[in-house]
Amino acid sequence: MKHVLLGFIALLVPLAATADPARIEGAKAKPGNDGWTVSVTLRHADTGWEDYADGWRVELPDGTVLATRVLAHPHVTEQPFTRSKTGIAVPEGTDRLIIRARTKTEGWGDSTHEMTLD
Repeated sequence: MKHVLLGFIALLVPLAATADPARIEGAKAKPGNDGWTVSVTLRHADTGWEDYADGWRVELPDGTVLATRVLAHPHVTEQPFTRSKTGIAVPEGTDRLIIRARTKTEGWGDSTHEMTLD
């Protein structure tokens, strides 16, 4: 049993070492007539269709998801890159938003970017 457990751990170590979450390098938000526009700058070692940053989302501090921006293709030669989403309904009185990025292989990342609304 001990050998099986050690073998299982040995399999997991390389997987953890190859984890490549997308990094949020910055974000901006501005109010508009049809809601807020949020622009997010991401960096990820996109390799092609198999592994790329495929989205980001806007959350409230309590985890409520307000909007998701799907990224439909890899950005292998465009790093970092910025994409925006318009028409985001931000509840009255909200003073902070959380941005979370996603990659095709890793899913939603654990690290976040917090931004203050003016």
